[in-house]
Amino acid sequence: MALIRWAERGTEHIARWHSENGAPPPTRLEAVGDDLTADTALRRLRSGTTLLWRGDYPGARQLLAAIGRRIDRRSPPPSNDIAQLFRDHRAQRAQRARLLGGVVVLLDPGHHLALRRAPDVAEACREAYGDSQEPMLVSLPELLGVLSAHQWQLKGVPIPALGERIHARYGVFSPVRSEYVDLVAEAPLPEVDGGAEVFDLGTGTGVLAAVLARRGAAHVAATDLNPRAVACARENLQRLGLQDRVTVNEADLFPPGRADLVVCNPPWLPGTATSALELGVYDESSSMLRGLLEGLGDHLRPGGECWLILSDLAEHLQLRSRDELRRMIRDAGLEVIDTLSTAPRHPRAKDPADLLHAARSQEATMLWRLRPAGSRPSARRSGASAATTAE
Repeated sequence: MALIRWAERGTEHIARWHSENGAPPPTRLEAVGDDLTADTALRRLRSGTTLLWRGDYPGARQLLAAIGRRIDRRSPPPSNDIAQLFRDHRAQRAQRARLLGGVVVLLDPGHHLALRRAPDVAEACREAYGDSQEPMLVSLPELLGVLSAHQWQLKGVPIPALGERIHARYGVFSPVRSEYVDLVAEAPLPEVDGGAEVFDLGTGTGVLAAVLARRGAAHVAATDLNPRAVACARENLQRLGLQDRVTVNEADLFPPGRADLVVCNPPWLPGTATSALELGVYDESSSMLRGLLEGLGDHLRPGGECWLILSDLAEHLQLRSRDELRRMIRDAGLEVIDTLSTAPRHPRAKDPADLLHAARSQEATMLWRLRPAGSRPSARRSGASAATTAE
């Protein structure tokens, strides 16, 4: 983390710059307070000045909201081309995030926020950043995200398929959309004497690993590249009493060995992630999806299968066609056994005011059952019959 030096009222200050999104450190920093108007703030942000907030905490939040409204008023007119509309929307959101990220606050040693009427942010910041005994500059939107995530971590998200709550750490995608969890709870498990050996790739909070263990998998090997996700999944599985049935390790996709079932819920949309959290949604070149498909042949046991869980929103946004996905599956030497699908239940799918409503209203979340082309259920499966392709 870069060291930032600045002067206020003749006194020199120094702090480390921290940005979860990889934003560059400020080159021009100005201390501001409650007398700053949103119009003036936006002009300074557009000129490249970073604003260090020294007013009260509620005022900081109000300023951020007011700046956001002014940015939104200047959005380009909607395009009739859904793909162009999506690209314009992403570009506008990225610019909005960059400008709002120019409002920063100082966390004193021990993650103390010395603003009037500020909440105690120390516990939430320790969960997100670890211990710190030196001053740290962070963007106000990032800090608000840390506080919001901490509340989710404390309260948890109810998962009907488990009858339990799953708790997400900061920087780990929360399973607030339960459609994909329900599909994994309903799909027919491979019938293997003694229970199936399962890989859960990109486990996140560990929710799918927990569902599969509760359904009778003999063992689930879960992996994730994000160290926060690994810690989060281990905590959830410990809380659910499943730590002996599921192991969680930091790895890029596959663990060693082979499995009867490989489950993966990769990022759904081709596109550039603008934050660490968005890595759960956007993947520029669909690298995780391609890595999954190309690696299955080396990681499935004879007769094994893969459950690929994807929203088809990319198709409705004209970012990836159904034919392109099927071609990727065929090129990897795989065939489709069956598909299961469900309609989204999140509010934006039914909100006509949403800019992308035309695409969201048609979205379906799908579970693709895949296996190596030409293979059949093995003798290890007791009484399972070969399924036919549903599409």
